[in-house]
Amino acid sequence: MDSRIRPGRELGVPAFDGTPLTADTVAIMSGDRNIRRRGILLLVAHTAWLLFLLPTVDAARHQPVAVTGLIVFVLLYLSLVAVPVLQLPVRPAVHHAGLAVLALLGIGLAVAYAAGPGSWLVLLLFVCSAGALGFAGPAAGFAWTGGSVAAILAIGAAHSRPAADTAPIALIAGLAGASTIAFVRFVRLVEELRRTQQELARTVVEQERLRFAQDLHDLLGHTLSLIVIKAEVVRRLAPADPARAASEAADIERIGRTALAEVREAVTGYREHSFARELVNARTVLTETGVDVTLHETGHALGVEADDVLRWVLREAVTNVLRHSGATRCDIAVNVDSSGATLTVRDNGVGGQPTPGNGLRGIAERVEHANGTLRYGPAPTGGIELTAHLPAAMMTA
Repeated sequence: MDSRIRPGRELGVPAFDGTPLTADTVAIMSGDRNIRRRGILLLVAHTAWLLFLLPTVDAARHQPVAVTGLIVFVLLYLSLVAVPVLQLPVRPAVHHAGLAVLALLGIGLAVAYAAGPGSWLVLLLFVCSAGALGFAGPAAGFAWTGGSVAAILAIGAAHSRPAADTAPIALIAGLAGASTIAFVRFVRLVEELRRTQQELARTVVEQERLRFAQDLHDLLGHTLSLIVIKAEVVRRLAPADPARAASEAADIERIGRTALAEVREAVTGYREHSFARELVNARTVLTETGVDVTLHETGHALGVEADDVLRWVLREAVTNVLRHSGATRCDIAVNVDSSGATLTVRDNGVGGQPTPGNGLRGIAERVEHANGTLRYGPAPTGGIELTAHLPAAMMTA
């Protein structure tokens, strides 16, 4: 047995709410852990930026108010950076208010101490970085970056700082803000792509489950109907003709073994069947149950997809003949030409308007998915007629 984890497979480990964890849930949780790990690395990288504050810390070491302001600024900066990189559950309004406080504190410290020793204008570099990282929209991020650069230049000019001191800080702030915005945009696009891929994977798995359920219904519905019919024959023949009943019972055994083999092939995904083989099976099954069969085939070979669709249509049509019609005759016609492929199954049974069950709805979905048409109802000469037509585009599929 394959022990690998497949999407949707229950792992037997209950979640906190008591429901079993699936591989999809584990994958999402694993993705969240990876995001959190990357966020921690980014936070460490931003912490390394604080080395630029060492000259400022050295200049403020004898000024208690300045030291207190720097400590509050650094702690607030790290907290605001942690919100987006660690994806903490903080409301945007609260986060934006924190950015405003950081900007006011940084500008206040720069205005108060920029005339003295130390690179106090560097504080606005951190203000710029925090805002560029914290705003979701690029427009807001660039506006924040532009405002930070303008504040650096304005405060430097107000304190008559040399251009050689102010310009490099303004340039670094602008580049840091722009690169941060670009990086954040890139990361969000990657995360969006990853979520889209996960959703597509879940959709494909769900579609495959539905397809397999439909295949299994179509596969077993036909065979089990035949087994039921033959079992009824055995029950009627057992008292009067034991030899014939034994022969029919042997047929039931053969059919059961064939069905078991087909189910195993379907489960492993390696079932190889064809419309031609289904035609042979249909003729054999109908003949063995006392139904005369006529078969008319014209045209060239079917394409792969058309072959598969018409195979299931024929199987369901023959199942309905055996199960519901009470017919003594069944005509099967297959025509393949430049307009496409047409399969018609007509019987001389009880007729009437058939009530669509899971089988008919299933083959109708198959035909519709192949851009074809399916008609079923009373035949002009009595009984039921089912016609499936697939377009020419399916012939080379």
